[in-house]
Amino acid sequence: MKKKLLAIVLSAVMVAGCLTGCSNGAKSENQKNKDKSESVNGEYAENTVENLIATTDGKVTLNVWASEEDQNLTENLIESFKAEYPEITFDIKLSAESEADARGDVLVDVEAGPDVYTFADDQINELVQAGALKEIDTTYTYDVKNSNVAGSIDAATVDDKLYAYPMTADNGYFLLYDSSGFSEKDVQSMDTMIKKAKAANKKIAMDVSNGWYIYSFFQGAGLELSLNDDGISNSCTWNDKDGIDVAEAIIDLFDSGVFVDLSDEDQVIQIPEGNICAVINGTWRAETAQDAWGKNYAATKLPTFTVAGEQKQMSSYSGYKLIGVNPYSKYIGWSMLLAEFLTNYDSQVIRYEKRGFGPANIEAANSDIVLADPTISALAAQAEFATPQRVGSNYWASAEKLGKILADGASSENLQEILNTAVEEITAPVE
Repeated sequence: MKKKLLAIVLSAVMVAGCLTGCSNGAKSENQKNKDKSESVNGEYAENTVENLIATTDGKVTLNVWASEEDQNLTENLIESFKAEYPEITFDIKLSAESEADARGDVLVDVEAGPDVYTFADDQINELVQAGALKEIDTTYTYDVKNSNVAGSIDAATVDDKLYAYPMTADNGYFLLYDSSGFSEKDVQSMDTMIKKAKAANKKIAMDVSNGWYIYSFFQGAGLELSLNDDGISNSCTWNDKDGIDVAEAIIDLFDSGVFVDLSDEDQVIQIPEGNICAVINGTWRAETAQDAWGKNYAATKLPTFTVAGEQKQMSSYSGYKLIGVNPYSKYIGWSMLLAEFLTNYDSQVIRYEKRGFGPANIEAANSDIVLADPTISALAAQAEFATPQRVGSNYWASAEKLGKILADGASSENLQEILNTAVEEITAPVE
């Protein structure tokens, strides 16, 4: 009874957005109530899964797309799903499809597309516009909106409507560092880190000549960059007065001689050589850093930096893998139920254990096994200051050019002109 009461309390805290201390073996209250309720616009009706079973005649045929690397894991999860509903005869075909390619291939023929498929969150606008995603206005086994981190729900939402199930929350960047040179307090401030690194004759690396990363500074200082309603062009305020302050702050970092502009490829080379004591990068570079720094490897959220005498928290882009349901599915209820199963608490924990992917599920992200991982924990800490990538194609080359100019030491006298040119290119109309 004590365990059951604890699970209920934890579930209530999770809905309030403040869940901590769940163990890896814990099963969410929503999962314990599986097959008993359905949420429709926030209200619950009893026995909906049973009703779905009772009204299903014959074999349920579903086509599922998952990445090549996820085939074995997804196949095992599908088998578990089948075992969960032994009353039903399933014919579920699994095919390999990269999350990056899903949008283009689904849009070739939406009606003939897969029933359930995985895709990268920056594809969601076009998929929704093409009518390729079923709105999640009904849930069967758990509360999707309140069970996943806010950023992942934002990434799965278009015009205030939820269109996908968050599967992972680990495509972003944060600070990886050698703890032999920095304390946990030191890494809260870029200014402090630069002083410590200079004294040790080490470098701090970031790929500033890259639109994905330079966004961190301008967004952190409150400047705007957004995708317009047309879904292809941008709005940008980086050339206002505060934008000039941000540009000067970036130049000051490089003037230190410690902060260096290094591509991911160059970081791979220089981290093992011992030149780098900290990098701003993603989960894919954690192994390189761990091999180089050994037991001193550590990771945390991005630090603050100085803008016009004030400390500003560096922001970041966040990325999520989502699962969507095709509205043309013949078995829409079973497609949605399968999508829930592939993204529930248990599946997200398994996906972390087998593939190392950071969970979007709040309970899974707070499980002991995930909290013990410094890389995933750092990404989770940065999530508060991250935003989903929503930007048109004109942004990337222009932002790269701007980053290179600032890294190379632009003159303060020319900053307004430099930023005006960048913003003009970023916001240019798209045919």
